[in-house]
Amino acid sequence: MIAVDAMGGDHAPAEIVAGAITAARDLHIRVAVTGRPGQLRPLLARLPAAADVYIEPAEESVAMYEGALAGWRRPRSSIAVACQLVRRGQAGAVVSAGSTGAIVTTAKLRLRLLPGVARPALAVALPTQPTPTVLIDAGAIADPKPELFIQFAHLGVAYAEIAFGVAEPTVGLLTIGSEPGKGNKLARRAYELLNADLPAHAGVPISFAGNVEGGDLLARKVDVIVTDGFTGNVALKTLEGTARFASDRLREVLGASRAARVGALLQRRGLRELTELFDTETYGGAALLGLEGTVVIAHGAVTARGAAAACRLAAELTDRQITERIRERLGSGRGGLFLRRSDRGVVGSSGTAGR
Repeated sequence: MIAVDAMGGDHAPAEIVAGAITAARDLHIRVAVTGRPGQLRPLLARLPAAADVYIEPAEESVAMYEGALAGWRRPRSSIAVACQLVRRGQAGAVVSAGSTGAIVTTAKLRLRLLPGVARPALAVALPTQPTPTVLIDAGAIADPKPELFIQFAHLGVAYAEIAFGVAEPTVGLLTIGSEPGKGNKLARRAYELLNADLPAHAGVPISFAGNVEGGDLLARKVDVIVTDGFTGNVALKTLEGTARFASDRLREVLGASRAARVGALLQRRGLRELTELFDTETYGGAALLGLEGTVVIAHGAVTARGAAAACRLAAELTDRQITERIRERLGSGRGGLFLRRSDRGVVGSSGTAGR
């Protein structure tokens, strides 16, 4: 079963509930929608095929403009109730399109961190071919310590293996130049750690390929790109904005003349595939990795189609046991390494990047 925060998102609850119903029907799964029953019952009543969707009451909700502190202030919010269903074993995953900061904070409170994980991180799929490139962290930790980049790499590698079937994923560090030594103090120290030979007890080694630049985000040079949450969120939003700009300009050009319209008609299949490739609703959202439970954060402006895609991603990650794969990859040795560094005060800077 998937627990869906019906009150999170710009178009909640109508679009979220519609997407949950679509996912329940297409995937043959049960879905619990959390939120105010008075608002959800009429939606379920007028939408078809809602037999496998039921309401889990939650009288509080977190507004899109609210940040991380809202997760502390509203212990009975719709996202908190959804996380609690996973904590009790009644659901396998959480889906929400609400405030990223509030989701991350609430999930950390309600779902335990996996052994060896100091902080959870957001992984998103960039639309590269033949398989997506994983960008991590995309907004969970704005100011991490360099040691956390090793954790990001392991989480991203596990995600690339599970979600996209990539064998032995390669890892790159996002910075301002491809040469070693490029970037600020954080990037340079992260490079040293990722490039270092790890001791035998430190878990599965990382296949580190060096630095990558902003222009390489869609070049498929590596399978996983690691960065801090601030930079990752800015990079992601820049890509989304560029894709919208290019799409709008392309439509203007194709409609400018009769010849252009005829050409567009002849190329409609290719144009449709290109549009879907850069559609933010195609991949379902970002996966919050490192917790004892699967959490998928959909785009705040998600529609019913995107909400259904987020449910599909959550169901796939649950079925493929992403949590167990991360646990196996980190191992007891890797867990001890992170915990020792945390005890020394090296790991654990706070901060969540905005959506």
